[in-house]
Amino acid sequence: MSRIDTKFAELKAAGKKAFVSYVMAGDPDYDTSLEVIKGLPGAGVDIIELGLPFTDPMADGPTIQLAGQRALGGGMTLQRTLDMAAEFRKGDDTTPIVLMGYYNPIYSRGVDKFLSDAREAGIDGLIVVDLPPEEDDELCIPAQAAGLNFIRLATPTTDDKRLPKVLENTSGFVYYVSITGITGAAAPEAGDVAPEVARIKAQTDLPVIVGFGIRTPETSKAIASIADGAVVGSAIVAKMADGNSPAEVLEFVKGLADGAHSA
Repeated sequence: MSRIDTKFAELKAAGKKAFVSYVMAGDPDYDTSLEVIKGLPGAGVDIIELGLPFTDPMADGPTIQLAGQRALGGGMTLQRTLDMAAEFRKGDDTTPIVLMGYYNPIYSRGVDKFLSDAREAGIDGLIVVDLPPEEDDELCIPAQAAGLNFIRLATPTTDDKRLPKVLENTSGFVYYVSITGITGAAAPEAGDVAPEVARIKAQTDLPVIVGFGIRTPETSKAIASIADGAVVGSAIVAKMADGNSPAEVLEFVKGLADGAHSA
């Protein structure tokens, strides 16, 4: 079992929903980013999504795009992102880390080398937004063989004909994108999301986690109540962009986590 599988088993045994937080590696700088990441488990985060900065993040709205630009401007690279994960692992060997990004930096490094280095750094799973199931031989299947979960996105436009293909080689959990659009866009309505989550769960035993547009503890609770957990990214990244201290950011994260855990 991966750290991700273990975490969901623990949450299920405790009767709790998952809270997943996204932060961009290296935003606003390496040291501040690392301080926040190290504090996430203590703020109630069950799984950390670590954003890999990229120049053309097609799924991301302005908040996360700008975070990526700040990180890249500060010298953040794929290697430094892996270094950050390895540094986190020195003090925490249980919290799962999912690396979320795009294929170009991975391709440039070389898939085999990347997978070996990611495993060594303590990465548990990958979300690679721009690799569809038709390209599973490229990274998904090698990643699974290397012991990394490959987490797929399902969206409101993933119809019943497409869904089995999306789920075919997915592991860890399914990330349901609650809106048709980019990260940080309109807030999801639990009543609209619930039937979609049920539709996905009818075809897989994997946990279904819902993200995009969640900004408040109330929405975090509402979404977690109809799924296996909630993901928040842009709202946390925006707090960091506004110049809040790591302690202030973590206090905000704790409110969102408490919301999901109270579902």
